[in-house]
Amino acid sequence: MENQYTYYEYQQNQNGEQPGGENLHTPPKKPKKTTPKWMKTVGLAVVFGVVASFVFQAGNILGDHFLGDLTGRNQTAKATATVNEAQLTKSSDSTVTSDVAEITKNVMPSVVSITNMSVQQVQNFFGGVQEQQSESAGSGIIIGQNDKELLIATNNHVVEGNDTLTVSFIDEKSVEANIKGTDANRDLAVVAVSLDHISKATMDEIAVATLGDSSQLQVGEPAIAIGNALGYGQSVTTGIISATNRTLDGIDGKLIQTDAAINPGNSGGALLNAKGEVIGINTAKVATDAVEGMGYAIPISDAGDIINNLMNQETKTKVAEKDRGYIGISGVDVTPDSAKMYNMPTGVYISEVQKNGGADEAGLTKGMVITGINGSSVDGMTALQEQLQYYEKGETVTLTVQTPTKEGEYEESQVEVTLGSRAK
Repeated sequence: MENQYTYYEYQQNQNGEQPGGENLHTPPKKPKKTTPKWMKTVGLAVVFGVVASFVFQAGNILGDHFLGDLTGRNQTAKATATVNEAQLTKSSDSTVTSDVAEITKNVMPSVVSITNMSVQQVQNFFGGVQEQQSESAGSGIIIGQNDKELLIATNNHVVEGNDTLTVSFIDEKSVEANIKGTDANRDLAVVAVSLDHISKATMDEIAVATLGDSSQLQVGEPAIAIGNALGYGQSVTTGIISATNRTLDGIDGKLIQTDAAINPGNSGGALLNAKGEVIGINTAKVATDAVEGMGYAIPISDAGDIINNLMNQETKTKVAEKDRGYIGISGVDVTPDSAKMYNMPTGVYISEVQKNGGADEAGLTKGMVITGINGSSVDGMTALQEQLQYYEKGETVTLTVQTPTKEGEYEESQVEVTLGSRAK
């Protein structure tokens, strides 16, 4: 019988209850299974946490802001230490020790928890629509630092749709973060934390991860996963590299398969080799009763160029809704299934161009497909609209556009569009 896959998601409202009324402060029951549009066969390891964790983090942010010694800008985060090729266990007389403990001690300071606060529209009991605040939790890896910011790699699905992002470090101190850049097609993102908001004590505790070479992985070698499983805080699982060069619907590129447990909340966390080097960014798991131990990570060597590009983008802050710019189009999502069926690139198919709008003046026409904006890929209207939240009307953005040819192929070009006002 064909396997069925589901999407793991814990959800809460402002009262800390699931839609069915179960209070999430008690141990979670088996989550409801639903299927997302962009990944019908894979369970993304993102989890909705509890209100208490948000209150705790908010308290940390306020405490650090008003009381902490915020001198992080004058410090540089240390690099994580690595060990010689480790053996997972070794024994000496009556004591048993594990090199995993040493690896974890070295690497844990470079892994963070990320909390995404968002507002969603939900249908109420009377059939109307109301806004409801939601909280989701994922993980991230500290990968670098510039003169002003600490830079953290994670998954795009961990940070998408956010109103606010909060990063929590190993010392449980929390600070607000902003988007640096995102790549929806590869499910990658980089977020930035201002060094002015990080205390000296926290800088002493955290570290920048050491990256390995995922192209040299051997099937059967040890693997260690670290992440914010179920939003409860950092935890560690172990296993092996089960396979390489795997593919999944909804994610471009090849993936690492591992039987180290990748649970909801592990998304964006680190997959390590036996030296404690980051070899992958945990992103998904197969979620079905018929399957056990099939988790996936984005190979760090394949992601390197994309992450470097995202790190070098301008940090994004949202523009007030009344000041936001608009391209001047109506669009339709080109999903992976549609792309295969019609031999089209994934992105936003332009179904209509607003007369005298920015797109019209830039020469965009019906039938073109928008696949990126200012270096960030987009896989649909939601991703495009999310990117446009950071630009004011009157600003000029560079769109990556695919234009159909007479031969039925598509040619890529870069088109500058001056954003206008929303059509009335």
